[in-house]
Amino acid sequence: MINTVNQFTKEIKDELIYLSEYIRNNPELGYEEHKACTAHVEILKKHGFDVEENFLGISTAFRAEFDSKKEGRNIAYLAEYDALPGIGHGCGHNLLGTTSTGAGIVLSKLIKDIGGKVVVFGTPAEETSGAKVDMATAGAFNNIHVAMMAHPADFHYKSGSSLAMEAIEFTFRGKTSHAAASPDKGVNALDACINTFNNINALREHIKSDARVHGIIKEGGQAANIVPDLCIAQFYVRATTKTYLKELIEKVKNCARGASLAAGTTLEIRNYEASYDNLVTNETLSKAYTKKLHEVGVTEIHEPKDSYGSLDAGNVSHICPTIHPYFGICESETPGHTIELQEATSKLLAFNSMEQTIDALVLTAIDIITNDELYKQIKFEFDTAQK
Repeated sequence: MINTVNQFTKEIKDELIYLSEYIRNNPELGYEEHKACTAHVEILKKHGFDVEENFLGISTAFRAEFDSKKEGRNIAYLAEYDALPGIGHGCGHNLLGTTSTGAGIVLSKLIKDIGGKVVVFGTPAEETSGAKVDMATAGAFNNIHVAMMAHPADFHYKSGSSLAMEAIEFTFRGKTSHAAASPDKGVNALDACINTFNNINALREHIKSDARVHGIIKEGGQAANIVPDLCIAQFYVRATTKTYLKELIEKVKNCARGASLAAGTTLEIRNYEASYDNLVTNETLSKAYTKKLHEVGVTEIHEPKDSYGSLDAGNVSHICPTIHPYFGICESETPGHTIELQEATSKLLAFNSMEQTIDALVLTAIDIITNDELYKQIKFEFDTAQK
């Protein structure tokens, strides 16, 4: 089976390289990825997929399905293709999306015999307010048996975890006055904002060591001789589980509420970006994928990275068994979100690693479709996992 899968991968490899390079050379920010989305849709349609564009009303999202017309399990590959401001595809999403689309196409060549469906989701804006959040909420993954994706990195890493995250905005409203002539007539919104930061800094002593709270003052007044009547602060609050995140969020909100009460301002609280759930890697699925990586010739696979960031794939992992491993495209240690990683996505090493990764993703899917006991174990772990 390995040789058969690899033959199909090699047959479309040039198309995939063109797709990745086209997207790399035309970087687009989240929810602006019109060229990238169209390029993915065109290649998927060419290979027989039924594609729903403008998926869930998101202009740069899509859902592409290939149905074997036989009973079986539904495998999803998640494609990202948004870029970063200034450095383009410094996170390698040009190669990530291409790998997922490539895996979907290769699997589609094989499921006519083994059954099931393969679905490729085009998921915009992972770097900001990720579309997977809305997709998960809308039920897009409810009938998916497993979801997989693989992210470019310096080296190969197993799928690990990410932090659940909420993006909270505090708007403090006070009253202007002359800061020198009549300060007693003013209500200082900046005082409330600064004291919110002080309260949160005091709170840090009493939160779990792997939680994170970090923020900025987006608006802090107009002139030093005017009492500020409007201040806005934005925070990311992160935790290893949704349960603890909810607890921590309430404490952070209380920091703002107390500061607002002390300063005499009014306070508005809102989420200014989508909330990300923590990634819950399905270890049974991850082990199956790692085994296939070894079989296709990858000899060195590192344990999961220590991650204090957040992924919208986390929301998917609360709906169906999910993995989010990394595949190596560099010869030396290279951080993400850099020009160096963006340049690495265009090298021969990256394209060869993409080929191996596609093979492993497809071989894993074949095992899930054909091995009832394996899927039973995956599903049991998902049903009993702490989220």
